[in-house]
Amino acid sequence: MSSRQGRDRKGQNVKGSTEPAGDVRGRAVGEAPVPLSVLDLATVGSGHTAADALRATTETARLADARGFRRFWVAEHHSVAGVASSSPAVLLAHLAAWTSRVRLGSGGVMLPNHAPLVVAEQFGTLEALAPGRIDLGLGRAPGTNGVTAAALRGSDRVREAADRFPQALDELTRFLDDDFPAGHRYAGVHAVPGPVQGSSGRPPIWLLGSSNFSAELAGRLGLPFSFAHHFAGRGTLAALETYRAAFRPSAVLDRPYAMVSVLALAAETGADARRQLLTSALAVVRLSRGETAPLATPEEAERYPFTERERAIADDWLAHAVHGTPDAVRSGLTDLVSRTGADELMLTANVHGAAERLRSLELIADVFGMPVAGQAVEEAGTAA
Repeated sequence: MSSRQGRDRKGQNVKGSTEPAGDVRGRAVGEAPVPLSVLDLATVGSGHTAADALRATTETARLADARGFRRFWVAEHHSVAGVASSSPAVLLAHLAAWTSRVRLGSGGVMLPNHAPLVVAEQFGTLEALAPGRIDLGLGRAPGTNGVTAAALRGSDRVREAADRFPQALDELTRFLDDDFPAGHRYAGVHAVPGPVQGSSGRPPIWLLGSSNFSAELAGRLGLPFSFAHHFAGRGTLAALETYRAAFRPSAVLDRPYAMVSVLALAAETGADARRQLLTSALAVVRLSRGETAPLATPEEAERYPFTERERAIADDWLAHAVHGTPDAVRSGLTDLVSRTGADELMLTANVHGAAERLRSLELIADVFGMPVAGQAVEEAGTAA
């Protein structure tokens, strides 16, 4: 019996299933130490358009699908000229039509920006379009600046929306499961499409975080947790410790499942990889000044006159990146798993060149012996 056949309509384990509810866990492919996934921001590089970025994201999703990556997630950002993934649900619907195996999800939807019912309807629709392949990753931050956050919500009560995150999460979960208790004001409100018969039921919820708040909440609720090591690397070990210490078994997971997102870029030489990553570091420097622009080219980044403070920001950003030749990246990712105990890694490479991002994923897949195009994932073998 397949794991999908062994679950009831809410995605909970029933007799005979071989995986936790909703296919939360993955398995390592080839020689990778853990399952490898991809986070994409639909990066808009200097000299390119948002349409170019979205086409590149589609090609990257197709590559992830073909090469045995576990998930392909897109992030919600607003009013950032270098990021075109402002609407994850719309983009994921498009990607579902271009892929067939890889799990598609949000990394994440910023729940304070949205009414829980709207998110339930959007991801219920995605689950109906791609049954058993959708993940719903949720974040508590606005994914933008305060003024834009107010514009999104039609209210200046931005802080209040973030503080209400646990309540909004509970409402969203109940809308997805269609199980508000009798007498609740929303008992007669139904998210349509709802749980999909014949699939894992509804998308599994992941909590995303860059601090201990979501780590502790994910643990208490027995949900999978993804930590943003790529921009909050100093807090990774503490957040994962908090998550594991707080974890309580649930209908979703019987033990913790932690994913770590990491800035990772492989190239033919270490110098090439570092040169590309400098474009990402410059984008972070500009954001620290409240500026947004398409990502600079490597040439523009090399010419940029970093101040001492800006150089410190860039160096801190790059300190937690894994980059270099394929062998160096393999070693760095393996070491990260060893240090953090991560159950899964999600690779992101927010750099200027779409071709360089695609090439990096190809090199990483090759160095870990992941399947080539046309080869079934099962044929590539499974790491012990």
